Amino acid sequence: MTAPEESAELLPDTRRALLHRIAVGQSEGRTPSLVGAVVREGQLVWTGARGGTDGQTSGADTQYRIGSLTKTFTAVLVMRLRDEGLLDLGDPLAKHLEVPEAEDATVAQLLAHTSGLAAEARGPWWERTPGALRPDTADLFGERPLVHPAGRRHHYSNTGFALLGALVERLRGAPWGDVLAREVLEPLGMTRTSLAPRAPHAEGWAVHPWADVLLPEPAEDTGRMAPAGQLWSTAADLARFAAFLLDGDERVLGAATLAEMRTPGAPPEGRDWDGGYGLGVQLARRDGRFLHGHVGSMPGFLAALWVSADDRLAGIALANATSGASIATVAADLVRITAEHEPRIPGPWRPLPEADPALLALTGPWYWGPTPFLLRLRADRGLELSPVGGTGRASRFRAEPDGTWTGLDGYYAGETLCIVAGEDGAPGHLDLGTFVLTREPYAPADVVPGGVDPDGWRPR
Repeated sequence: MTAPEESAELLPDTRRALLHRIAVGQSEGRTPSLVGAVVREGQLVWTGARGGTDGQTSGADTQYRIGSLTKTFTAVLVMRLRDEGLLDLGDPLAKHLEVPEAEDATVAQLLAHTSGLAAEARGPWWERTPGALRPDTADLFGERPLVHPAGRRHHYSNTGFALLGALVERLRGAPWGDVLAREVLEPLGMTRTSLAPRAPHAEGWAVHPWADVLLPEPAEDTGRMAPAGQLWSTAADLARFAAFLLDGDERVLGAATLAEMRTPGAPPEGRDWDGGYGLGVQLARRDGRFLHGHVGSMPGFLAALWVSADDRLAGIALANATSGASIATVAADLVRITAEHEPRIPGPWRPLPEADPALLALTGPWYWGPTPFLLRLRADRGLELSPVGGTGRASRFRAEPDGTWTGLDGYYAGETLCIVAGEDGAPGHLDLGTFVLTREPYAPADVVPGGVDPDGWRPR
C-alpha cells in the first residue's frame, strides 16, 4: 500500500496556528503590518497578514524592502560566475578589481564575511542617505577599512557585499541590477522583486518605543551599496526563491552549489552558538532544526526567510517597522508550527532500478583497524559509509567516472574512496584518504600500514 502524499493545502488547525503566530508577532512587535508565508515541497501553501497602511490590507503580493536578504541574491550571482569558470573562490579580489582596501581578501572570504572589512560604509548612515554620496567603490571606505586580518574571524560586512556586486558588474559588463534581473529574477518568475518599490508596496515606518505613534522612514537608492540591501520583494516572490534555495534550478544554480553555499564558512563564536554563515547564506539552529536563509532590515522594514531542508519547509515573514518584531523568530516559528502540526510524510521506499553485482559485493561490514563500519549501496552508484553503533565518522560518496568515489559530507567530504584489488583481482581493501578498511579486523594477510602481528589476535 502506497503512503498518502501530502496535500498542497494545510489543515485548518495548522492554518489557525500560523495565523495566530502572525497576529501575535504583529501585535507584540507593534508593526503596522506583518505578512507571513509557508512553502512546502517547493509550493506556496499558506499566506497570512495582519495590518496594513493607508487603509489597505497587506498580502502576499505587497512589496516590502527585504534588506540583507539581498545578499543571498548577490551570492547566487557570484556562485554562477564560479560555476562558469570566470573566477575561483580562492581568488584575491585584486585579481578582478582594483580595491586597495580589500585586495588581499578572497572571494570566499567576502561571501562568508571573513574578509576583515569594516561592517558599514563611510558615513553618513548609508541606509538613510542617497547612494550618490558614494559614487565609486573607493568612496565606500572610511579611515579604517580593515578592522581584522583577512580570514581570521567572522565579522559581518555590508561593504564586502558592495564589492561583490562590483565584481559581478566587472565580469558581466553590465549593472548589478540588470544582471540580477536577467540571471535570477526572470528565470525564477520573480516579477515582483525590484530595486525600487512598485505598487502595491508597504510604506516604511519607525514606531515610537514608548508611544503608539509612527514616523515615516526614508527609502533611499543606496547606489554602490545596493548588493548589500537594496531589494524590494513580496511573500509570493520570496516563496519562489525559497523553493530555489531548497532544490536549485539548473537555469540559475544547481542543488550541489546551493548545498555548498550553506556549508559553514566561518567558525562559530561563543559557547552557546545557534547560528553561523556560509557563502552568502545565514545558518541557524532553532528548535532542533538546521535552517538556512537570511534575515534583513532597512529603515522601516524587517524581513526573514528560513528553509529547513529536512522538513522540506520554508517560512517567510515581512514587516514594515524599523525594529520591534522578532522577525527571524516569526519566520522560524512558521516552519516549526507547520512541521509539528503536519510532519513530513516520507516518500515510499523503492528498490534500486538496477544494481551492479560488483558494487553489491562491496556492501556490508568493513573494518578500520578494529572499528566496524557498514558500506551501503545507494542510487546512481553512490555509497554510504556509517559506523556500526552510530558513533564515528560517517559520509556519503558520489561515484566518479574514473571508478573512484568522492566524499560529500562529514569528515570525508572531498576525500577520495578507492577500491583496491587483491592479488586475485577481487576487491581487497578500501583506501579512504589513505585510511585502509579491510573485510576483517586486522587479519594477518591484510594490507595494513605498519603491518599486522603475525600471531594475530590472542588472549592477553
